[in-house]
Amino acid sequence: MSALTIGDIAPDFEIPRDGGGTVSLSAFSGRPVVLYFYPKDDTEACTKEAVSFTALLPEFQKAGVPVIGVSPDSVKKHDRFARKHALSIILGSDEDTALANLYGVWKEKMMYGRTYMGVERTTFLIGADGKIARIWPKVKVAGHVEEVLENVRAL
Repeated sequence: MSALTIGDIAPDFEIPRDGGGTVSLSAFSGRPVVLYFYPKDDTEACTKEAVSFTALLPEFQKAGVPVIGVSPDSVKKHDRFARKHALSIILGSDEDTALANLYGVWKEKMMYGRTYMGVERTTFLIGADGKIARIWPKVKVAGHVEEVLENVRAL
């Protein structure tokens, strides 16, 4: 699958979520959505990102915009992660990485000279029309959530 670009229709999905049940893009039809992909629960940068989104969630909610974080971790891990850090954002489980592949964020990465496949930290802002309004690839966590919120307010 080629990479998604701004203006593309965001692919719909339905995946298991924290707390039980599922989350789908179509459930928020007609509303903008923040969809962010992150590598792993309870790692330093991923925790900072989730805590930052949770801290500003009331502002996203004021704008009518849900925040969905997705990683290959299991629902059980998501539940532990959410409890441990008092997270209130939606955490979707993409254990088979089908969604990460669909959105083009399952990539070859390198750490300590070893290559492996993993999620490239990426955020998508999906407009109320279902089209991708903004993409942040290779996210650096510091200041990121505030920048996403600015873009949500500008929609």
